[in-house]
Amino acid sequence: MDLEKPAAPPVPQPRDSGPEGCLVVAIRIPVRIVVLVLVVPVRMVWDAFVVAGRFLRDTVLRPVGRVLFVWPLIGLWRYVVVPVAKALGRLGNVVLVIPTGWVYRYVLTPLGHALAWAARAVGDGLAWLYARVLTPIGRAVLWVLTPVGLAIAWCAKGIGWLLEKAVTGIGLGLYWIARILLVLPALALWRWVLVPVGKVLAVVAREVGDALGHAWRVAGRISLAVGRALGTLLRWILVEPVSWFYRTVLTPVGHVVRDAVLRPVAEAARSVGRATRLALASARESVRQARADFRRMVFGEPARTEAVDRREPAGRETRTLGSSTTALTKD
Repeated sequence: MDLEKPAAPPVPQPRDSGPEGCLVVAIRIPVRIVVLVLVVPVRMVWDAFVVAGRFLRDTVLRPVGRVLFVWPLIGLWRYVVVPVAKALGRLGNVVLVIPTGWVYRYVLTPLGHALAWAARAVGDGLAWLYARVLTPIGRAVLWVLTPVGLAIAWCAKGIGWLLEKAVTGIGLGLYWIARILLVLPALALWRWVLVPVGKVLAVVAREVGDALGHAWRVAGRISLAVGRALGTLLRWILVEPVSWFYRTVLTPVGHVVRDAVLRPVAEAARSVGRATRLALASARESVRQARADFRRMVFGEPARTEAVDRREPAGRETRTLGSSTTALTKD
């Protein structure tokens, strides 16, 4: 058993923003006050819309969406799209896959083999032509044109060196012109104007962002407190009086009505129902008897058939296991 206490999780340390100047302190407090005043109504309206939207989503939009979209789409997918897709798949297999496989197997494959054999033969002929004809001709031409090629290469090298020097000089001049006219002024503008202005704007933006976050959190707490107060007030004004009225008035009245009115009425209804069923049963029996009497009066008594005793004879005439004489074979 480990008796050592687990190490405590590291506590996040606040961000060290360095020493704050007078500009930061002078900007922070007014910005936070103004932002808090502007954000509190927005946050309260936002929380109200969120609560209303959740209630509307849970009570209206979700059931309506299920009835209007989810169930029809499920039925369409299950009973229309899937059978149609299966039918199209089978049709495509019969119309496209099987004929395509037959064409590939019995037409394209032999044709491809024939084209490959022809290409191989042509390649062998071209290789023989390259090795036996073109190679000797190329070697002869190269032996004749080598001095001319060297001369042309030396001239091209000299021209390239001259062009390189000219381009280098022109590029160096353009570099210094651009550096003096563009780079140095832009560097001075960046260093002495844009950087200080950017630092000031960064401080302002950071403080505004922190103020917005702080104001949003404070507005959330204020909105929560206001919502709880409104909920408590609503419970005091509406819920608890309705609950008290239901417990102290409607429930006893309902019990009295149930015991004094509904139960006697139900018992009387059950008694009437039983009496009605008995009367209907006796009426049906009387009608049945009258029909039987009328049938006997018109057609006479029906012929009676003698009952045949199909049981085995009792006593000594019964079949036994030790005797070969049975009741069926006995005289």
